[in-house]
Amino acid sequence: MTTYVYLKLQSNTDNSDTINVIPLKANSVSISVSKTIPSFPVPLSGVATGESITAALDLGMAQKTISVQGVILDEMISKTIDNETVSRKFTAHEIAQMIASGVDSTGFAKNQAINELIVKIPSLVASDYNYIGTCSNSAYFNKTDCEANGGTWTVTVDDNSTRENGRNIPFTFASRGDNDELDNLGVPAKISSFPDKDTDTGLTGFIRSFSCDISGETYELSFSLEFETAVIVP
Repeated sequence: MTTYVYLKLQSNTDNSDTINVIPLKANSVSISVSKTIPSFPVPLSGVATGESITAALDLGMAQKTISVQGVILDEMISKTIDNETVSRKFTAHEIAQMIASGVDSTGFAKNQAINELIVKIPSLVASDYNYIGTCSNSAYFNKTDCEANGGTWTVTVDDNSTRENGRNIPFTFASRGDNDELDNLGVPAKISSFPDKDTDTGLTGFIRSFSCDISGETYELSFSLEFETAVIVP
């Protein structure tokens, strides 16, 4: 089974899925979270209790990486050039060169640098923990926001629904709920929001490594990349 993932350029400022975006056909996506917690054994803890104790200090540090393997195909790509949208069909080889050039660039080169990875996943539950539905005011995508702004919410998913009844959203490390609510209980100042629609922000960061194989026997190119989430400056 294959899925499309999307690389967004620094020049993508409106969360568009089609402009300043490079689509890739992924055969596998591997997500890795490695938490850093300083720990040390407590001296003499086993004398009184009969069990040794290790103390750990959770400082909220983790490294998050996403590895993608797949193929690059000839694709139409639209980019903002001189404040105009220009669409051209690029060969797989040109797209591979474009990605390699982007990895080699810095954030100052906004038409080259890649700072966001979109991996679409199926979802049935919105950011407010209600099932997905539709609002009479199309600006809102969950029941709480819809009704708070005078809209009428119509549920489209229930306990018997399948993933085909839901919607696709970007994979993120955000949790459902506002500050100190739902899954964010105990989090007073969250820095990202759980996505409710497919054009919401995905994973921001940088491509740690990119490689591809050029073969004379096929037009498509196999590739692998490793993306690391981070706050990029500039």
